[in-house]
Amino acid sequence: MKNILIISASPRQGGNSELLCEAFLKGALEAGHKGEIVRLREYDLHPCHGCEACQTTHACVQKDDMAPLLDKLVAADVVVMATPVYFYSMNAQMKTFIDRTLPRYTGISGKEFYFIVTAADSNRAALERTVEGFRGFTDCLEKPQEKGVLLASGVWKKGDVAGGSAMEQAFAMGRNA
Repeated sequence: MKNILIISASPRQGGNSELLCEAFLKGALEAGHKGEIVRLREYDLHPCHGCEACQTTHACVQKDDMAPLLDKLVAADVVVMATPVYFYSMNAQMKTFIDRTLPRYTGISGKEFYFIVTAADSNRAALERTVEGFRGFTDCLEKPQEKGVLLASGVWKKGDVAGGSAMEQAFAMGRNA
């Protein structure tokens, strides 16, 4: 049994990337894993100040909701990172989360990673920039294992992804995690 942490950066409840997170979780739970979706919109996260205090203390000086999220991230075996694409990159919620992992990024080692990316653009190649952003993060970690990438293109309105092949793919990825 694996401990799966799903990070949903969707600012919209029921948004396309969030629906894919729910399908992933359903598959993972059905396979006997334990898991949780963290919806970043429900947390008060501030951008990194770049003060570098965390380099010696391994804790951020900011008093927001990031510290318990870092605990969950370090404890996870599998990390799913899901974001809608904004101007051909991850949204601000996901980028803020990634930047704020700095105090404990050395403890995020040996994790399996899945990336879920949704975009209105129907050109799937345009979503690769966002995947490369995720890889930029995992390249800074020790022994990350990229296990899967799900690109859902051509989904603009809330719920466009429902009933499509991307939902089936997310479920299968979760089941096989």
